[in-house]
Amino acid sequence: MSLSDRHPVRLRRSVLCVPTDNARALSKVASLSPDAVIYDLEDAVLPERKADAREALVRHLAEAAPGIERIVRINSLASGFGEADLEALSGCRFDAVLVPKVEGPRDILDIAEGMDEGDGLEDLRLWAMIETPRGVLNVAAIAETGRTRGGRLDCLIPGLNDLRKETGVAALAGRTYLVPWLMQILLAGRGSGLDVLDAVFNDIGDAEGFARECAAGREMGFDGKMLIHPQQIAPANAAFGPTVQDEAEALEIVAAFAHADNAGRSVIVHKGKMVEALHRDQAIACLAKVEAIRHKGTQP
Repeated sequence: MSLSDRHPVRLRRSVLCVPTDNARALSKVASLSPDAVIYDLEDAVLPERKADAREALVRHLAEAAPGIERIVRINSLASGFGEADLEALSGCRFDAVLVPKVEGPRDILDIAEGMDEGDGLEDLRLWAMIETPRGVLNVAAIAETGRTRGGRLDCLIPGLNDLRKETGVAALAGRTYLVPWLMQILLAGRGSGLDVLDAVFNDIGDAEGFARECAAGREMGFDGKMLIHPQQIAPANAAFGPTVQDEAEALEIVAAFAHADNAGRSVIVHKGKMVEALHRDQAIACLAKVEAIRHKGTQP
């Protein structure tokens, strides 16, 4: 079984976080166009509102599913709320569980084992928030849980707000002192064939700052960005999606390898440059995303 078998190409350019105790926010989801939604039962919900938020989410998930990936951020098992979250969700239709504050492989394996033994959660994937110093230090081992046969882990997300809080790193423009940790998380994810999303941008009113951070995230290699407001969806989709030029170049590379003169070759010369089979694989993945975006645009 290859990594691509376990982790197929999916659109995750824009992943909107929605507080589950906000009825208006829940009702708006069907009218929005992110690639995925994270329904937050954890940080966005006060302890005294956890039960009500959980019940509201169960009702929401019972409605017709939109054409987007749906993820639920549960509370940690140590909090006393996580097990109740999983129990309540056992009969619901959604795609993945986002585990908060993951610090080691056991945090993922404990959830996965509980899913294997429970009812109604057999097909769910797992996402992991890496938002503590220990989580960053152990991120390679955490990501490795997604490489095992039947491994559920599918995606990593750095939680920079918590990391800033626990380390004292300043919230500077450009995330100067956080970039090494971001790249460490990205490298660990890629080493295990996982998607990795960029962290949230907190200043909803700073559209230019958001655009700059999206551009930087794309250049760093992230698949998309976790969002906190609907107005961030369109810019994130544009920033993390293949451009017209990306599509054209990908088509040319695939066609060049398919040409009779290049049959059986793993390295060719295209437009005066050496192009390897790995570039063809990247081109095919790019075209798969283009097709997924077009398919999404035709859905009702």
